[in-house]
Amino acid sequence: MEADFPAEALAQELVRALRGRRSQTALSRRLGYRSNVVYLWESGRRAPAASELFRLVARTGGEPRLAFAGFPVDVSDLDLTEPHGVGALLGRLRGSAKAAEVARRCGVSRTVASRWLNGRSEPRLAELLLLLEVLTLRGLDFVAAVVPPSALPSLAPRWREHEARRRVALELPWSSAVLRLMETVDYRTRSRTPRWMARRLGIAEAEVVRSLEALERTGLVEARKGRYVVRPVAVDTSAATEAERRALKLHWADVGRARLNEGRPGLFSWSVFAIGREDFARLQALHVDYLQALRRLVDASEPTELVAVANVQLFALEGAG
Repeated sequence: MEADFPAEALAQELVRALRGRRSQTALSRRLGYRSNVVYLWESGRRAPAASELFRLVARTGGEPRLAFAGFPVDVSDLDLTEPHGVGALLGRLRGSAKAAEVARRCGVSRTVASRWLNGRSEPRLAELLLLLEVLTLRGLDFVAAVVPPSALPSLAPRWREHEARRRVALELPWSSAVLRLMETVDYRTRSRTPRWMARRLGIAEAEVVRSLEALERTGLVEARKGRYVVRPVAVDTSAATEAERRALKLHWADVGRARLNEGRPGLFSWSVFAIGREDFARLQALHVDYLQALRRLVDASEPTELVAVANVQLFALEGAG
């Protein structure tokens, strides 16, 4: 089992935080139970199934599907308050993950893991949290999307560390490229210097050094025997403010413009066209589908040999009025 992910403690704290000021008995009845099942959940004597968690979210004023807004998966057609919806969710999140590896990291048998991933049985809450962490590295982001991290004692310290890492991604955009470069075969199999990394990425060596210092400070990489090793941690910027996300988009758009201006290789194309509004909406949906397919392909790609940037732009040429 993922030793550093407190799934059991988080499960109990999550139920308690969702209950808020309601009594355990009242919330149990609101969920349709005659017994005080919420007390059993909070005390750890029983554990809610994944679909029961999503029912709890819905009954306390939340929208279960919004918890996955930052995940690379479309859940708009799923009813997560039903076991079949949870099964479909896990099937989509699974990607190319092997049942044996998921089983090993979750501390369960391959049969149990296969049944979860194929929708034949439903994980309990702690198992769901662990599965989300194993499949996406975003277990903390999911919990934080459901309740404020400050309400969860097991999460609060980890969340502060998580936010520090997010700040690095937002304030030092090139750190993401440096991080990805360290995952390539060229870096993993040979000793590489910041100067080599700078040449490979086409940026200043000082930018690489600054990124490395920030990545090491926040625990995203670890120095071992003269080289850096990447820690398997996801840094999700979907929770950033609109201004912060705009700044990131501008950064990578500017990088693309500079590469185009310098005549460097790449795909730089455009098309100006007239189109109906409904078809324009369909084009927007196609772009979303493309980005999701891109993420799936990237996640499954082996060996990793280069760092790439995909800038996708689609906009209507209309004034603000």
